[in-house]
Amino acid sequence: MIWQEVQAILGPEGPIARATPGFQLRSGQMAMAQAVCEAIESETALVVEAGTGTGKTFAYLLPALLSGRRILVSTATKALQDQLFERDLPRLLDILGLPMRAARLKGRSNYLCTHRMTLAQGSAVGLDAAAQNALRRVKEWSGVTLTGDLSEVEGLGSRSSVMPWITANRDNCLGSQCPDFKTCHLQTARKVAMAADLVVINHHLYFADLAVRESGMAELLPSVDVVIFDEAHALNETGVQFLGRHLGSLQILDWVRDTLAATLRFARGLAEWQTRMQAVETAVREFRLALGHGNLATGTSARLTVSGLHRLPLGVELEAWQRVQEGLHQALQAAVDELDTVTELHPELERLAQRGLELMSHMSHLQQPTDEEHVQWLEVGRHWRWTQAPLDAAAGFASVSRRDGKGPRSWIFTSATLGDEAQLKWFRDPLGLEQAKPLVVSSPFNWPEQSALWVPSDLPAPAQDDHLEALAQAVAPFIRKLHGRTLILTTTLRNLDRMAQWLRNHVEGWAAEAEGGKGAQPLQVLAQGQASKSSLLQQFAQAGQSGQPGAVLVASVSFWEGVDLPGDMLQLVVLDKLPFAPPGDPIQEAREKRMRSKGLTPFTALSLPQAAVWLKQGAGRLIRTESDQGMLIIGDVRLLRMAYGKRLLAALPPMTRLQTAEQALSWVDGFTTVSTRAIGS
Repeated sequence: MIWQEVQAILGPEGPIARATPGFQLRSGQMAMAQAVCEAIESETALVVEAGTGTGKTFAYLLPALLSGRRILVSTATKALQDQLFERDLPRLLDILGLPMRAARLKGRSNYLCTHRMTLAQGSAVGLDAAAQNALRRVKEWSGVTLTGDLSEVEGLGSRSSVMPWITANRDNCLGSQCPDFKTCHLQTARKVAMAADLVVINHHLYFADLAVRESGMAELLPSVDVVIFDEAHALNETGVQFLGRHLGSLQILDWVRDTLAATLRFARGLAEWQTRMQAVETAVREFRLALGHGNLATGTSARLTVSGLHRLPLGVELEAWQRVQEGLHQALQAAVDELDTVTELHPELERLAQRGLELMSHMSHLQQPTDEEHVQWLEVGRHWRWTQAPLDAAAGFASVSRRDGKGPRSWIFTSATLGDEAQLKWFRDPLGLEQAKPLVVSSPFNWPEQSALWVPSDLPAPAQDDHLEALAQAVAPFIRKLHGRTLILTTTLRNLDRMAQWLRNHVEGWAAEAEGGKGAQPLQVLAQGQASKSSLLQQFAQAGQSGQPGAVLVASVSFWEGVDLPGDMLQLVVLDKLPFAPPGDPIQEAREKRMRSKGLTPFTALSLPQAAVWLKQGAGRLIRTESDQGMLIIGDVRLLRMAYGKRLLAALPPMTRLQTAEQALSWVDGFTTVSTRAIGS
């Protein structure tokens, strides 16, 4: 049995213990590993919530590797995908001495498309100075790279304006008709993955593969026996985004731009291409004007629910709505018909005609009535986007319970946060995993000794205008005492900007006050958006070293997870308020309506478990190792005043509860100082 081998390897006298200084046996890790062994051998599904510090990576990797089966591991973030492939997997294979072919596969937007790079070099249209400079650097790098993975290009962020010009997407990829197909980096990566024993991907790629398989096209991923989803708490929302249908003005205008460029290159003079494309642009603009919401000047957006027999957005006149839909359909049809007459001249023209048909297909689909398991809405600002999405991603996991000999046999879903009750129904039910075995494994950390929780009782309610400034004033003494080492997580981008600005307005005064007016260096205030996530975390980790000022990092949604700052790099985490879903979200509203139709209370059955999961995610940034010490401050008095506050507090780790600012400051005084360590050390 696999479990007997796993026990010996994970045990106190095993090879992992011998290779790991300070190794400690973790009962939670052993319990999880045993459950994974059973799920693999019995070919069933397992859902495991494994608290921070459990060692869940080895708990699922070790049984999977020893099973001799073909394995797919999917993560929510690139950071964990890279950590698994570059650190955890090689280390475990080295310890075990196992010969195994492993591969990492990312989505197509991560790989250089040499064909599109060549086209971009031949035309400077649309490339600003920064993009042209980036293009030159990418061209130089392209001659030496073996993988084509654009993350290798230093300083090239995913939001760089050059990225659309050097990568291909599903719409503009020429596939086997591309002149560079034989040397395509993406195709090479896929071939390596198809031949591998274990492939590490991300959740987006899993759903992309699912969509391709269902369309009858060749799959993107190899057929495997065991599928493991780490960071599984993000699966449902990722699936909902990916399984939906979308049609937007930017999507259409990109097609117009690509069509104009291709027809002028390969079919110049054979039709009035400029006129045809101008007609589509006009139809897109009239569609936007008919919607009448949002702000064209500032781009401020509004969401319009689409419902009824005519798929009519709220607040839009039926006659105008029907007119602009017909106008857009006719303009697209005329352009596609014209393209059809020249497709034999070049594969790119053929692909553009197909893209035009796909745009029309999306539009036709969106015009049809939806069932109660789907919702439609329009986002309207400077541009518009029409979306239909399922309320849940259960369709993506229909094969979990299927026993027809097709697809994976064993499914493992794991995360540090999958709900706030033992059956993990918040996670299992939306994905149709009612038959999966639930398991909750507690964190091995000594939370009462290592951490404390303070909820300031005299703050204004979060809805009040003066709440954020009052919270900033309340946490300022802690930030100053710790010389930074603080992560402030906000629930909105507005609060992020306001908190970062408040800190910037005060840090110089704090420094001058501390040094008696001698002009000491102030704390660094880092804010999400000023650099990439990895760059910000690196700057934060290095702050305070070699006499440099410490740092405060203010961030929002994406930093509530995937942040690992062990030791004394991070000793204070501040949450601005409880992370309830924002009002006006169409999927959330549709889910609440469905709950009410079933006789359930949406707040209790949906909103509270969601908030509990994200609260645990945010708190989980604080304590990362057995020696860490830190404090969590939650700036939301509803935890103390509302009845549901007890349920949310119970979802958090068992931290020491502090009642006053004086107690909290005294706790911080008692922190044991350890040497600051850089990320990855």
